[in-house]
Amino acid sequence: MSTTNEIGNELSVAQAVEQDEERFAVDEESAELRPRVEAEIQATVDLNHPDGVGRGLTLEAEERLVAREWEIGRTRHRIDRGHDADREARTRDVVRQGSQERRETFQKRAASVDPWADPERGDPRTELSREELAMVNTQAGRLSEKLDGWTRAAISRRLAERIADGADVLGAVVGVFEELQTANGHVIPIAAVDEVNRSEVSIEGRVTKLWEPSHRSIAQVGLLEDESARIRFTVWEKSEQPIVREGETVTFRGVAKSWYEGRCSVALTGWSRVGFPDRRGRTLK
Repeated sequence: MSTTNEIGNELSVAQAVEQDEERFAVDEESAELRPRVEAEIQATVDLNHPDGVGRGLTLEAEERLVAREWEIGRTRHRIDRGHDADREARTRDVVRQGSQERRETFQKRAASVDPWADPERGDPRTELSREELAMVNTQAGRLSEKLDGWTRAAISRRLAERIADGADVLGAVVGVFEELQTANGHVIPIAAVDEVNRSEVSIEGRVTKLWEPSHRSIAQVGLLEDESARIRFTVWEKSEQPIVREGETVTFRGVAKSWYEGRCSVALTGWSRVGFPDRRGRTLK
């Protein structure tokens, strides 16, 4: 009787264990693995610690991060490892030297046309006698009062070049005056507009007459006159230039040459500039 009870009890225990195993069985494929609380805390510390940068990444990503940090540090590193690096100064020296070499190369090419453009040739004033140099300085002072925008030193050098080439003082003075008076970028006499060999000029004079424009594309048309001559000017509507009035003295800079009824005229474009000397030199544009 007791033996039967013992066997029955053993079977009951085995059945209970089987039922518990079935109840708590886990599907390995759908199971979600979660770290322990201690493991999560340690992972957070390792990931944010300064000495642990890159942890939590794949090996490839970590190597790429380390290489990037090394590249940034190397780029910021100065070649002489000093706070007062001379890299900028050395760069300026290289640029200055390159600019000087290009200028000398250009001057040597220009020397084939003008021997005085050769950088290896000295100042022409050193080739003049004491009397010639005195006359050059005197004439340069006189011309500087008539030629705006030219220094006395630049004028004296031009005079010395012509005299050293064999010209007499009078011929040198006349030639230099005509050359500098019509030089590019300077205001020239209106009479010289059709003589200069360029498409744009700068002139100054008084507006003596204005006409009614013949087309809506023209803003103004009139005559500009100085002591040497007068010339017809046209202001195009699209150029958006300031309005000029009869009797005003104006300066037209960078105006385009053209021909009207067989005569030379000028036109103001968007690149031109208009100045009003009578308004204390204030330029309106």
